[in-house]
Amino acid sequence: MEGNLTSFAIVASIITILYAFYLITSINKADPGDDKMRQIAQAIREGAMAYLNRQTKTIGLIAVVIFVLILVGVGAKVACGFVFGAVLSATAGYIGMNVSVRANSRTAQAAKIGLPEALAMAYRGGSVTGLMVVGLSLLGVATTYLVTGDVESTIGFGFGASLISLFARVGGGIYTKAADVGADLVGKVEAGIPEDDPRNPAVIADNVGDNVGDCAGMGADLFETYAVTLIAAMILAKTSEQVVKTYGQASILFPFALGGIAALATIVGMSFAKLGKSRSITGALYKAQTVTMLLSAVGFWFANQYVLGGNVGVFLAAMVGLVVTLLLTVVTEYYTSTAFNPVRKVAKASETGAGTNIIMGLAVGMQSTAIPVVVIVAAIFGSYALAGIYGIAVAAVSMLSSTGMVIAMDTYGPITDNAGGIAEMAKLPKEVRVITDELDAVGNTTKAVTKGYAIGSAALAAVVLFQAFSDVVTARAGKAIPFLITDPMLIIGLFIGAMLPFLFSAYCMEAVGRAAHGVVNEVRRQFREIKGIMDGTGKPDYRSRTPPAPRLTR
Repeated sequence: MEGNLTSFAIVASIITILYAFYLITSINKADPGDDKMRQIAQAIREGAMAYLNRQTKTIGLIAVVIFVLILVGVGAKVACGFVFGAVLSATAGYIGMNVSVRANSRTAQAAKIGLPEALAMAYRGGSVTGLMVVGLSLLGVATTYLVTGDVESTIGFGFGASLISLFARVGGGIYTKAADVGADLVGKVEAGIPEDDPRNPAVIADNVGDNVGDCAGMGADLFETYAVTLIAAMILAKTSEQVVKTYGQASILFPFALGGIAALATIVGMSFAKLGKSRSITGALYKAQTVTMLLSAVGFWFANQYVLGGNVGVFLAAMVGLVVTLLLTVVTEYYTSTAFNPVRKVAKASETGAGTNIIMGLAVGMQSTAIPVVVIVAAIFGSYALAGIYGIAVAAVSMLSSTGMVIAMDTYGPITDNAGGIAEMAKLPKEVRVITDELDAVGNTTKAVTKGYAIGSAALAAVVLFQAFSDVVTARAGKAIPFLITDPMLIIGLFIGAMLPFLFSAYCMEAVGRAAHGVVNEVRRQFREIKGIMDGTGKPDYRSRTPPAPRLTR
């Protein structure tokens, strides 16, 4: 049974990866547009690859040190798994972003034909990242287990994925925000030129940032969450005598069955992302997601019958994970789409100035946290009631089984954003920009959906990780080690843990400020020293390298 499940996961992941390469081939064959569009797309591509290469070099130096420490302190299996996880995560990011920066000009070109063609191109480009993340993550965990024969050795793979996730998510986020702020401050505010204007060198950096933040960054984030959740569920099943006694040894690798089924369902579901009679872009994307979830549900039922003998509680726990994904999608759509009241209230508040806009925006933002928390709490309670702590693990794996579809919707966002910028900078006809703006408006919502999904899935995964940690510590110590709220050491840990996100966020904000400062000074320098930029006779230096931005002091 164990060999069959591992083999199934590997075969399903390979099929997923091969389908991604099929999509890459179809994208590369599409028309990238005229010379001006290709030049702009090339500048974005060069910037994106330069950023990724620089980031990889930085991570590589740190990874070598960590590898040596793990090798000496833990062992070769975990150390090699660490390298394997880091390499596969970085590979998914490289491939996904390379495709999305090629799909942007092709999406703008497809918009010359019509909305259905542009949507198909953008979604196809986003699908590559989603499929590569899921395929390589599942392949990596399954292969690591197959080679080592030990569930706990897969921890190294998850740690390697976590290293890439930290750098890609934080570094990409800082870069994209700094470029956005710098482009707006100097371009729109000081120079009085349009938002997407090729005379502003920071505009290209802004377009690059959309990709490194929402494509490579979010892809690495969910790659890590997907892998770690699979690993945690497997460790939990192995170390818990109650789980093995209740569901058998097959429960350890049951997550492989869920992951493989959902990956194949995602391939089928993606073909349904087409405009219907209503011509709703959101409807087309959600149709693909719904088909994927329905096919996954059917597959989960058969997997439950084959692997666990038809345990009703575990199957319903898997359904909880799918329902949570659907509910978080709906809630995020409600709070971020222009079609619903929250966004309209903020827009209405803007009529009376920036102050009322900020007040209403903060109010809506804080209000939007309530329903997702209730959904996550209900999911934890329900899945635990159905199948105990293993039910929560299954619900988390089930929820993350939709990762490929969700990342496809997320990466669709920067592709359409770039397509709109290219259409503006290449001075394409107005009707083309109307189509790209319509696609981009939906992309802003789908990016928010992905962030909500990532946070929600991490909340479920955290419960499983804590329990797996507790079980492993208990097994190593030979006795139960309770975590009591009356324990002073636990209270100390809670205070430190609650403080760290605020401190980390403060450092990130400071980094954005320093980077934006450097962007502003560089754009000002080019406007001042490169003659002819403003009248179009001169060309900005999109690849200029400036000294590090000085630290801002009081």
